[in-house]
Amino acid sequence: MPGGTGAAGGGGLPPGDRRRRLLRWIGLGAVLLVLTGTVTGWWLYSRLDGNITEDSSAAAELERYERERPAHLATGAQNILLIGSDSRSGRRNSGYGEDKGTQRSDTTILLHLPQDRGSATAVSIPRDLMTEIPSCLKPDGERTPVSYAQFNWAFEWGGAACTIRTVEKLTGIRVDHHMVIDFGGFKRMVDAVGGVEVCLKEPVNDVQAKLRLPAGRQTLRGEQALGFVRARHSLGNGSDTERMQRQQQFLGSLVQKVQSNGVLLNPTRLYPLLDAATSSLTTDRGLASLRNLYELVRGVRDIPTDRIVFLTVPRKPYGPNPNRDELVEPEAAQLFRQLREDRPVTVTPPKPSPTAPTAPTAPASTADPSGATASVGRSATRWTDPAGQGTVMAPVPVPTFTGSTADDADCR
Repeated sequence: MPGGTGAAGGGGLPPGDRRRRLLRWIGLGAVLLVLTGTVTGWWLYSRLDGNITEDSSAAAELERYERERPAHLATGAQNILLIGSDSRSGRRNSGYGEDKGTQRSDTTILLHLPQDRGSATAVSIPRDLMTEIPSCLKPDGERTPVSYAQFNWAFEWGGAACTIRTVEKLTGIRVDHHMVIDFGGFKRMVDAVGGVEVCLKEPVNDVQAKLRLPAGRQTLRGEQALGFVRARHSLGNGSDTERMQRQQQFLGSLVQKVQSNGVLLNPTRLYPLLDAATSSLTTDRGLASLRNLYELVRGVRDIPTDRIVFLTVPRKPYGPNPNRDELVEPEAAQLFRQLREDRPVTVTPPKPSPTAPTAPTAPASTADPSGATASVGRSATRWTDPAGQGTVMAPVPVPTFTGSTADDADCR
């Protein structure tokens, strides 16, 4: 019967019509997949873009003092000030103490990216460095007098704008961009990459940092990672010098981990990392968008880790108060001039102290696909001269500064 034949043949449609209908359904499905992917991609982009906070108050304050700021000397080079904030405001930071409306910064790093983007230099500025702090706008609308005080007071008094102006006055280097990252964001970034490996020569028990760690090689995540970079009284000699060394070594290991294929090619790790980074950032207008941040990252992502160097400004104990620091001259001026003029900054590892114990070399860990490990107890940024202070400079014209690279922090 005709009806039976049609049913057996697929609803009575000729073969050509059935093929055309199938193609239409396949085409419609493909369109829906593309639309779904586009909508999802746009939603993710919008979410990440909306996470970033623009620091409009700092922009207004810097504009007020534009005539006092250093000029740009190297076209194409960029100087970015990275500030770690210990603000207690917000849900993620309330566990670190009472929110009294103040903000402090124990970590300030001036990151120099040369015009050719073939290297990067990260210079730590000690929180206890004595320097001139200009008159700054306080949160209550009052202005502070010009003061000679320890460096980290600038951030507490006047936030990022005051810190930027203090750095520019100290170094003569124009700060092009700045980023402020808080406690919660740091922890989430470390967790997003699966933790960062460190090697401890001795066990740690620091009540103030809420940190208990055994000796040896181990991976730190979240709260432990934060305690590790903030601890001061139970690691080494308890100085801010050694804390900066740990921070630099840890950041070097984190850089390697982020650059590894285990993060960059893994969406389940990459997106949480981007979400953590953007949601904890307060930046200037030039970086306050995902597109601009991407352009920045794209320009530095291919820098070899051995061309990313970490060092601390040449300094020594401050005469009137040895618990504070002061610059060593003319070495500090030489370093700042190298960065201003976008000239190479070369670092050499320091010579180990003859009295300091050396941990045995351990085999590379297989737990971390990037092979990144931070070493504690190995001086990476101390400035030394025959008298035990300051820095050793190589012959001109290119001074050699004592420091470390992002890939030389191991378990020695």
